[in-house]
Amino acid sequence: MGTINYDLIALDIDGTLLTDGHVLTPVVREAVREAHRRGAEIVLCTGRGPVNALPVLDELGLAGTMITHNGAATVDSARREVLHQYSIDPAEIVRFREYCLRAGMHFDINTPFEMLIEGITPEAEEMYRLYGASPVLRDPSEPLPEGLVKFTLFGGIADLDRVEAEWNTWSHGLQHIRSGDYFIDVQHRDASKGTALRQLAQLRGIDQSRVMAIGNYFNDVGMLTFAGLGVAVANSPEAVKSAADVLTRSNEEDGVAHALQEFAWS
Repeated sequence: MGTINYDLIALDIDGTLLTDGHVLTPVVREAVREAHRRGAEIVLCTGRGPVNALPVLDELGLAGTMITHNGAATVDSARREVLHQYSIDPAEIVRFREYCLRAGMHFDINTPFEMLIEGITPEAEEMYRLYGASPVLRDPSEPLPEGLVKFTLFGGIADLDRVEAEWNTWSHGLQHIRSGDYFIDVQHRDASKGTALRQLAQLRGIDQSRVMAIGNYFNDVGMLTFAGLGVAVANSPEAVKSAADVLTRSNEEDGVAHALQEFAWS
């Protein structure tokens, strides 16, 4: 069967593993399964929550640990159980929520397994459909739930560029990170894909040099720099490419498959 060069392989989902149309191609699916057959642990490492990351894992025909919400919740997919989470105090997100309400911008509020919304637009509805997400409408007069891990703002690129610039001037105890052209995530300042991947590697007793990570966006930089081999797909912004060790083809050209075939085994 041949050898495997990495014991832990972390894969971002959107813009990396899937095409822009959110399709897992047969070529990519087979390459990921081949890496698994050769002995690598495959870990989806995503800004998505577990509920809408699970269908992708199922489509790969795999089970196991997933790093979700940009590292804010690490879950056991088989047992549907949270192994670790970085919770944020509901009071800390009040300012972000009020900003979005004033600006008329769509947002969702997440616990590890629940996505809550207070209203929806046709654009947001279509976005959730594409991502396979099923948000639950909450009563805005009710207190925010405990165990929150992420607040996500959804909007157009120009609007989010403007919001990001404004939020960068705020002083607050959380972090906000652009997790896609159309999303800004607000979460615990210690939560990141890189931190969660480091914790998982330590838990497994896997040396950093035996970790491979493939991603495409700013929320992937932590895991790309931690991994012994960080791979950026060709559709990544320049700053993300600079953080990676090597580049591969784009997500529209089966980039994950090419990276695995080139680097993961020999």
